[in-house]
Amino acid sequence: MFKKLFKIFGPIIFALLIIFLLLISPFNYGLKKVSNDNQKKAAVSLDNKIIKDKRIKEQALGQSNYVAFFGSSEWSRFDPMHPAVLAEKYNRNYRPFLLGAKGTQSLIHFLNLQTITNNLKNKKAVYSISPQWFVPKGIRKDAFNFYYSPLEATEWLLNESQTPMDQYIAKRFSQLLDPNSDHVLHQTFTRIENGKRPTKFQLLYIKMRHQLLLNEDRLFSAIYISNRNEKKVKEFTKQLPPTYDYNKIYDLAGELGKQNTSNNRFGISDKFYRKQIARKVKRFKGFQAKEKFTKSPEYADFQAVLDTFAKNNTDVIFVLPPVNQQWQKYTGLSQQEIQNAVTKIKFQLKSQGFNHIVDLSNDGDIPFFMTDTIHLGWRGWLYFDSAVRPFLENHHRPPHYQLNDHFYDRKWQQAKVDQIVNFK
Repeated sequence: MFKKLFKIFGPIIFALLIIFLLLISPFNYGLKKVSNDNQKKAAVSLDNKIIKDKRIKEQALGQSNYVAFFGSSEWSRFDPMHPAVLAEKYNRNYRPFLLGAKGTQSLIHFLNLQTITNNLKNKKAVYSISPQWFVPKGIRKDAFNFYYSPLEATEWLLNESQTPMDQYIAKRFSQLLDPNSDHVLHQTFTRIENGKRPTKFQLLYIKMRHQLLLNEDRLFSAIYISNRNEKKVKEFTKQLPPTYDYNKIYDLAGELGKQNTSNNRFGISDKFYRKQIARKVKRFKGFQAKEKFTKSPEYADFQAVLDTFAKNNTDVIFVLPPVNQQWQKYTGLSQQEIQNAVTKIKFQLKSQGFNHIVDLSNDGDIPFFMTDTIHLGWRGWLYFDSAVRPFLENHHRPPHYQLNDHFYDRKWQQAKVDQIVNFK
């Protein structure tokens, strides 16, 4: 009976064993580099797979021309003035590698950074940060778990060294990660949060899990990458003048904005208004009147990102976008509350040596600046480009950062604007 069973199941068990050994072995299997075409697709795909994985990002950002653009859902608002379109049309010496989608905030970008830190050493990056990330509870649990990458998490665990940042990140991961997703990692986060090193078993597990995930990434990450957004970029380049002329493009942005915002009084694109707002517009009146952005764990989450940038001497330009002012008035969203968040964000940046800041938070009333309620479009993208392009193309002094661990404290997370001078 045993021989019969072995003949039936033996080859299957043997094959599974071979696959398992291949997946946990530290070899690259002679894999070819990700093709330039696939890198180009990935740079604008905004796919969750690209956000979570390592191989494609690592290879693209390892080249001199790709620049990491961290942000959220704004990157999906393609039009002729989108940064990826302008860079493609005018053959600039950089290409944005877009990292972000709806719901990605500082903790997701912290994870993102873990697998590409070597590719950002002494380089530049762009970081779009919305004051509306800084809600009282910070990033939503469902968004965190959707974008959470165990590969990036194990990469961080292999390098953690009991710093205040590490202990804070372990605490946040314990709070947010689904406890059923990985019991061993959850237990490890708890130990690090409490100032303890992982056990020998936990370290062995982390190393094996990391190698398994790394090999999966090497084998499968580039199998299929959508070219949908790459096609959009190419199509939009056709609408731009053959040579870069700011005034011509500004006028074109106004024309396109006017053509595409004809069915509502908010300056919102017709398509977005029709699909997302028109049927329930009355429900939105005054619904944001009580929203607050001054007290939030997001400030400490953001500090972990700054800490990582500083360790790699990454020179970063930070862009703070506005809210569509007509929509803001209708929903009752307080501009003062937005400015309070902007003040805290800018203080946290400048006090630590992050001096490249583009503050667009008061520009939401410029015609055709926004494509919808909270996202840049047309002229907004052109303002964005006018600030970011010189930063990326010109040489200037390397950054000099002075990090302050007090920004991980709950006192800072909950600090009012008139209290921020105490954090030095």
